[in-house]
Amino acid sequence: MVTELVSQAEIDAFFNGQHSNPFAVLGMHETDNGIEIRTLLPDATRVLVIERENQQILFELLPLDERGFFAGITPDTHSFYDYQLQVFWGNESQIIEDPYRFHLMVDELDNWLLSEGSHHRPYEILGAHFTECDGISGVVFRLWAPNAKRVSVVGDFNYWDGRRHPMQKHFESGIWELFLPKVSLGQFYKFELIDCNDQLRLKADPYAFSSQLRPDTASQVSMLPEIVPMTEQRRKANQSDQPISIYEVHLGSWRRNLENNYWLNYDQIADELIPYVKEMGFTHIEFLPLSEFPFDGSWGYQPIGLYSPTSRFGSPEGFKRLIEKAHKEGINVILDWVPGHFPSDTHGLVAFDGTALYEHADPREGYHQDWNTLIYNYGRNEVRNFLVSNALYWLECFGLDGIRVDAVASMIYRDYSRKEGEWIPNQYGGRENLEAIEFLKQTNYLINKEMNGAVSFAEESTSFAGVTHSLENGGLGFNFKWNMGWMNDTLSYMQKDPIYRKHHHNQMTFGMMYQYSENFVLPLSHDEVVHGKSSLLGKMPGDTWQKFANLRAYYGYMWGHPGKKLLFMGNEFAQGREWNYQESLDWFLLDEQQGGGWHKGVQDFVKDLNHTYQQNAPLFELDCDPNGFEWLVVDDAQNSVFAFERRSRNGERVIVISNFTPVPHNEYRIGVNEMGTYTEILNSDAQVYMGSNIGNLGRVEAEAIGSHGKAQSIKVTVPPLATIYLKLS
Repeated sequence: MVTELVSQAEIDAFFNGQHSNPFAVLGMHETDNGIEIRTLLPDATRVLVIERENQQILFELLPLDERGFFAGITPDTHSFYDYQLQVFWGNESQIIEDPYRFHLMVDELDNWLLSEGSHHRPYEILGAHFTECDGISGVVFRLWAPNAKRVSVVGDFNYWDGRRHPMQKHFESGIWELFLPKVSLGQFYKFELIDCNDQLRLKADPYAFSSQLRPDTASQVSMLPEIVPMTEQRRKANQSDQPISIYEVHLGSWRRNLENNYWLNYDQIADELIPYVKEMGFTHIEFLPLSEFPFDGSWGYQPIGLYSPTSRFGSPEGFKRLIEKAHKEGINVILDWVPGHFPSDTHGLVAFDGTALYEHADPREGYHQDWNTLIYNYGRNEVRNFLVSNALYWLECFGLDGIRVDAVASMIYRDYSRKEGEWIPNQYGGRENLEAIEFLKQTNYLINKEMNGAVSFAEESTSFAGVTHSLENGGLGFNFKWNMGWMNDTLSYMQKDPIYRKHHHNQMTFGMMYQYSENFVLPLSHDEVVHGKSSLLGKMPGDTWQKFANLRAYYGYMWGHPGKKLLFMGNEFAQGREWNYQESLDWFLLDEQQGGGWHKGVQDFVKDLNHTYQQNAPLFELDCDPNGFEWLVVDDAQNSVFAFERRSRNGERVIVISNFTPVPHNEYRIGVNEMGTYTEILNSDAQVYMGSNIGNLGRVEAEAIGSHGKAQSIKVTVPPLATIYLKLS
């Protein structure tokens, strides 16, 4: 049998792992003598060609290289046909599909959209996907690595041998592709690259839907989750005129297995967390980042597998069930999302194909000094596409209701945390990162277009204008912004001994000066209870009674103040020590013998706060409208008393009064807008919360006595270190 010989140099390139165009050589090819089949099977001893339909042996391939390269001409055949290979490894044999007989599947449009950076769902193309080709099931692997000289897929299915399955490059897009029949769910894989500098690199799949548990770093073949449509109930719960009270959760330390301090899995967490959140009256759960990450101590804020729910707590399906359970109880779910930077672990995105592919090459743009991480190149189409679509992926494929974008300020300022000479100005000489700003706008546009009703929250710590303004009005298009200024001011005030608070009165009122410049969330987040900052309880001054009273009074003020609410886990029962990501929260403090009833008192107060908040439209409906708020007492610094009225659209009224001194004020007169009975619906000093039980015996009547510029007033008892809510009946 005469064979169209392949040159020895070409064969050597395969065995040296340097061949970048395998489909030009392997598989079926027309020759003058007929259809030739060539196959690369390192260490095989014999190869027979079998006709697929009737399983007849057609002929044996000749070994052109004893290392395992075989070829042969099909007798009397001049058209392509379906075949299989019977491969002998010594005395053992197996029948396999030849991956190089299948055609490439990325079409011209996808290649163009991926290169242009405008593919809404590149995760449907790139990565590892179950599919059928010519009636054969398998997995098609695709990777963007335009400057690599060779890419192979390696894994459980080929002995992790980069010689066995080199991929084919689409030169117009820089995407490499290979369909591997019979690869199964759950198998591990990576991509082996020879980069542009001839260095061998072993990379996890940037688009993997599942990953190995750290410290292992392989990607795992997994199904793309089915799309979860947005519902009207979930959409409504996200709107700015609805009550939004967010419980921020780190899944690895909310609760742990008491026997071995190991993590609970997604299903176990769902069984305990969801009923608890429901009972406590929170409307939303926000999870710290769950994209796969290598280092536990980063809490997920240094992710590598952006499309892969962390395997620490189980499978992607388990995570999806957790969200479904929340939705069944009417609770929306938000996920922290980190598109600002990534760690430099070698299996990740760093120098992916030997070039700065995902990051900036210049460290003045591409290196994050604070966190020792790398910054994405938002000006590159494919990188921007990778990130923008990732937000949509989490919202669509897992049914999440929103994303909270981490560290927005670090993205939008080129000089963030940098000294003079350590950063590069933009094209106009300014400090704004125009590409990052455009990326954020594009993300919010896509979310609104494709997943209308889902929301985005910005953790933006500066006064950058228009974060929550619409794209049409030149804003970034976020729905809400964390009010870091309010948090810093009010916590600073609360940490002071009450005797000095009168000198810092404006710290509690200043937030209203800019309240309506953005749509705000008031956050008491994980960042306030780590790195030596103490717990919230630990920040409060005074003896035990005063510490707990201060905290309850502060929460009452916060829930009354305009803005949506966010509280980190453990704060709702006043955990005494700093949060430790390696241990469960101190739930034992809720036992009266352990916590003396103090912690249970705070927990009960937060529960009642949440339910009171949800049941009273004045406390949430006009958060973003100046008509929903009015100061009644704003200048009583001497007594550290604050009073304001919250209103709903239809004129319901709730008055919030706070006293941040340990001195009760009897017969304290406050001017009000309406005559009538004001019912005391909440009092942080109530005995049930371990307070001193000073109050107003349930109600006060307005009198026609002028005060504070009003024609009528109420005379109230304001308890020490307390906040009370009075509702106009």
